[in-house]
Amino acid sequence: MADKERYQMLVIGAGPAGYVAALRGARLGLRTALVEKRDTLGGTCLNIGCIPSKALLDSSEQFHKALHGLETHGVKLQGVALDLPTMMKRKDSVVEKLTGGVAMLCKKAGIDVYTGTARLVDGHTVEVTGGVAKGEAAEEAKGGAGTGDESKAISELTADAVVLATGSVPVELPNLPFDGKHILSSTEALSLETVPKQLAVVGAGAIGLEMASVWARLGAEVTVIELQPGILPGWDPRLAKVLQQEMEKLGVKFLLGAQVEESKATKKSVSLAVTLKDKSSTTVSAEKVLVAVGRKPYSEGLGLDALGVAVEKGRIAVDDKFRSSVEGIYAIGDLIHGPMLAHKAEDDGFAVAEIIAGKPGLVEYDTVPNVVYTWPEVAAVGSTEAQLKEAGVNFTKGQATFGANGRALAMDETAGFVKILVHGETDRILGAHIVGPWASDLISEIVVVMEFGGSAEDLARTCHAHPTLSEVVREAALSAAGMPLHSA
Repeated sequence: MADKERYQMLVIGAGPAGYVAALRGARLGLRTALVEKRDTLGGTCLNIGCIPSKALLDSSEQFHKALHGLETHGVKLQGVALDLPTMMKRKDSVVEKLTGGVAMLCKKAGIDVYTGTARLVDGHTVEVTGGVAKGEAAEEAKGGAGTGDESKAISELTADAVVLATGSVPVELPNLPFDGKHILSSTEALSLETVPKQLAVVGAGAIGLEMASVWARLGAEVTVIELQPGILPGWDPRLAKVLQQEMEKLGVKFLLGAQVEESKATKKSVSLAVTLKDKSSTTVSAEKVLVAVGRKPYSEGLGLDALGVAVEKGRIAVDDKFRSSVEGIYAIGDLIHGPMLAHKAEDDGFAVAEIIAGKPGLVEYDTVPNVVYTWPEVAAVGSTEAQLKEAGVNFTKGQATFGANGRALAMDETAGFVKILVHGETDRILGAHIVGPWASDLISEIVVVMEFGGSAEDLARTCHAHPTLSEVVREAALSAAGMPLHSA
């Protein structure tokens, strides 16, 4: 064994859940180690997920506005051209800055970072195979898998608490297996060298719609195929309808209630046989096919079965302190219950470190916001109308549109609305749904009010700067509280 080290907390996986747990633990005084198989920290989110996708979304939106969105402001441009290599280079530089920043934070916190593949020996022992980057020798906690004999090195680490934070991977369909060339996961869709002439997107969830937006703005003919009767299954249907209408203005085509039966690939394209909602058939041909039907927890190679770690519906079962069925082993992030979102994973990581350090730690999953970074953006928190009706909850709602908002009109961004759902007797906010400009930021003030158990009237009587987009949130709260001002 190359090393035998004892830690108070050892975290496996350096994504948002893992690196946050490690940082919080180290800052609480725990001797902490972090194991990551990639040669950069940050996990899927920073390397091949949230961050690179948002970089491309913003870049593609700038390009689209330069082509189509500025003339109403009196700005006329000529000779606008796409430089995709530069766009991709910028995306990569954003990723490098953030992953490097996480590495530096870990180094400054005194975290020992091991680069390699981890396997649980028991509830307190972890075997790491691969090159090792440890402490000061890590040089910004990167390192790499090593070469030669070093790449075969094995470190046996022991810890009072082992935290599993290995995240998730894209779901692969049996009739559309990823080949990285024609049939892509979200990873490959973030690094295309040319704009595909046609792109078929299977799945109309957050990832599928975001990638559809990017490539449609850049010139691809995009067709989205979704099994459910509407986009964003499970979201507020009116919100989804507004977003679909706005995406159709980009030229995105939607086949809803449709199922891909089989695929045939040639050297240059893929042909998809699709059954439509009326049971008729059609064929969709595309240069590239993105399969974005969801993600699943990733725990391959950890040795969970051998140790008898309990799993429920594909996720590690944990109690309210993130403890698994095996003493000493904790799990967080996408491996456990709750939404598969980076910010939820971060909160899990923060809380589990506090618990291990002997402090109270808690995550309120009912107030975790969900966001899709299309344009307009969509965001939601809490319950939908359908969920409240199914639960038999007495509720009322308030709504306000961006079309009546001064700042939105000045920006020429009037599509969308804010809907707030409140308890019919207590006025407590139970849910909120936004489609419109910067919905991702606007949802936050509603989340804060909900965290404090606040009411629509609390939000309605809070002064908002004028003119701002946030006034639409206040107007919806006024409406929900029975005090509409600028809305009917």
